[in-house]
This record gives sequence, structure tokens and C-alpha cells, in this order.
Amino acid sequence: MSNKVIITEVGLRDGLQNQPKLIATAQKLTMAKALIDAGVSHLEATSFVHPKLVPQMADAVDVLSGLKDLTQSSDNANVNVSVLVPNMKGYERAKENGVTSIGVVVASTDTFNLKNLNMTTEKAASVCQQIVAQAKQDGISTRVYISGACVCPYDGKTPVDITLGLTEKMIATGADEISISDTVGGGNPQQIIDILTPLVQQYGAERFNLHLHDTRGQALAMAWAGITLGVRRFDSSIGGLGGCPFAPGASGNVATEDLVYMLEEAGFDTGIQLSALKAAVAVSAQVTGQKLGGSIYQWMLSQEALQKDKTAQENPCI
Repeated sequence: MSNKVIITEVGLRDGLQNQPKLIATAQKLTMAKALIDAGVSHLEATSFVHPKLVPQMADAVDVLSGLKDLTQSSDNANVNVSVLVPNMKGYERAKENGVTSIGVVVASTDTFNLKNLNMTTEKAASVCQQIVAQAKQDGISTRVYISGACVCPYDGKTPVDITLGLTEKMIATGADEISISDTVGGGNPQQIIDILTPLVQQYGAERFNLHLHDTRGQALAMAWAGITLGVRRFDSSIGGLGGCPFAPGASGNVATEDLVYMLEEAGFDTGIQLSALKAAVAVSAQVTGQKLGGSIYQWMLSQEALQKDKTAQENPCI
């Protein structure tokens, strides 16, 4: 089984969509450059959602244009840029702007879908199927997020059969990848095992991604549960940025630096440099005006402070 792990950095989309202050396009691109410089090869850059619903994503076209410039050099030519689309209109806008990889969302319950997409689950699933089918014709790769796969923010714990049924429906439609999404960070490792075990047995682990929020501190353990079942694709957000405007109580995604540290220390290859992620956290904190950073970032800062103290003791002023 491969030790190569693909991490999709979702900080630019999921991380910023719920920020209280509008972030300028240039600042988003500064974040993107820091992430690419750290070795991030997959970026979910933005969403073609209506700007009245999520004002932070109103500059989607400009962000994509800027990222195109950033990734034109030979060193960055292999960076995969994807976007989220909520409906067919969003898909058409993404296609017009040269997007080659898209994500669509269907939530586990009617309540969540109505809050998030203003559709019932049946309608949201149908829209996803239409977009996936069209993207397949257009040569655009597709990911379907099964949102609230573990817990619905309105209706509580999601029955496994609901998540499995939606997943199987999307696979039958031809989705390239399915992202099992703990949108509110209310899940646990056993739920990941219960959801993924039958899916991996039937379809193979390569098709699945885990999108985990860390509201209750379970995200890394849930990621490891996925690893043990063969999953090698994960979403994360620099510094733990994140939250959904339509999912009350959701905190940030699992911090990219924490996920990279765990995987690299366990012998997996993410292609991402932890030391460079430290700089990316600092850039993201400056851009958002928030204190950011997962446990590993805080540990790195403490080690840096200890080293400075040690150097000062060894070289006292005379």
C-alpha cells in the first residue's frame, strides 16, 4: 500500500468563507504563495457561490486568475487548483474560468441541505448528479462532499446508512472522488471506521477523501482511522482555519501542520515541508488578523523560544 498521501489545502475556501472581515484578493494570493512554497500541491481555492450568501467568495474569478499566474512557473506547474460549486450556474462559471477540478456538496439531512443549499436532500442529490454528469462530459474531475456525514448540526448524529446511501448514489453517477465530511467536527474514529469499512471493501480506498473539522479534538484520530483503512487523501486548513456559515458550532478544519507532522512522523510522504508551513501559518494569521496555529505550530514556537534562551545563556553579554 502506498505511503504517498495527498493533502488538499482548503484554507482559502473553507478557511476564509466564515471570516468576519473581507479579505482582499491580493492577501488571499499571499496565503496561496506561502502554501505552494511549502510544497502544497492541491488547493481548494474558492467557491462559485452567490456573493450575497458568502461575500468572502465574491472575488472567485480574480483569485483563480491570480493563482494561474502563481502556478505558471515550471516549479509550480503540478499544483492542482479546485473550486466548490453549489449548483449548475456555479458550475458553468467555473467552467468558463478554466477550472479542471470541482467539488459539489450534498448534506446528510433535509434540514442541513435546506440551510446550506436551500434544497431538500433529494433535490441536492439530483443537482450533484447533474453537475457530475456534465463535468464528466466536459473532462472536468469531480469530488462530491457528503456533508454532515457523521453529525448534522441540526438533527444530531447521522445514521451510517444515510451516509452510505448518498455515497453509493454519487459513485453510481460517476463521481471521481467522494469526500466523507465531518462538517461540524462532532464525529469520532469509530464512525469513520463504520462508514469507510464497507465502502473501501466495495469500491477501494483510492476513491475516498476525509474532510475533518476539529471542534471536539477528534480530527487527527479520525484521520488515522482512515489511514488504517487505506485512505490516502485528506483535507486540512492552514493554522486550523475554518467553519461553515450554515453549520452552527463548526470550528476550523484539522490544522495542516498537525496533519503533516503526524503523517510524516509515521513514515508517510505528504510532499509538504513542516518548517515552511510555520511561515504559512504566520502569513495566514497576519492576513486574517486572528491567532492561528495547531498544536505543532505552538510546539515549534516553544522550541524556537527555548533555543533562543539557550543561545542567550551560552553567549552572555560582557
